[in-house]
Amino acid sequence: MKLLLHTCCAPCSVYCIDSLREEGIEPTVYWFNPNIHPYMEYKLRRDCLKEYTSEIGIQAIFEENYGLRDFCQNTIHDLENRCQNYCYPVRLEQTAKYAKENGYDSFSTTLLVSPYQNHEMLIKVAEEMAKRYGIKFVYRDFRIGFRQGQEKAKELGLYRQKYCGCVFSEEDRYQKQIKKDCVKM
Repeated sequence: MKLLLHTCCAPCSVYCIDSLREEGIEPTVYWFNPNIHPYMEYKLRRDCLKEYTSEIGIQAIFEENYGLRDFCQNTIHDLENRCQNYCYPVRLEQTAKYAKENGYDSFSTTLLVSPYQNHEMLIKVAEEMAKRYGIKFVYRDFRIGFRQGQEKAKELGLYRQKYCGCVFSEEDRYQKQIKKDCVKM
């Protein structure tokens, strides 16, 4: 199986790659994340993944597209549904398209490892893209290894971010603190 693995960051890739390798699948890591902001966060995640993939000897493709303006234009009118209406589709479509155009027979995503993502929506979007591009979507419920992967990432000293990627998810992360600070004023 020639699998292209959309990868959001090094820590989320740890368990996914290990698990696929245990199955005898050697994925190619694919970085395409125009939803990650600000730029220094995008750069930290990308550079950490570059180092990690080099260290573990796995093929990696880095498609650069910071994408702040497109992200803002496509999410501003429906912030609450940005993941399902923009972030998942834009990344999974590009992954499926790249896979099809470059001789892969399947694709998947490390987003499936996170218990914080909308798992069912990810599957739905990935299946839509698989159908659109005539390529197989390989589903694995990687969530069972989330903690294990995070622990290994910590042991390896990988940069571990504290929010999903977009500035609105960072705001969500601080929501309790923001409310608490507003009450004090």
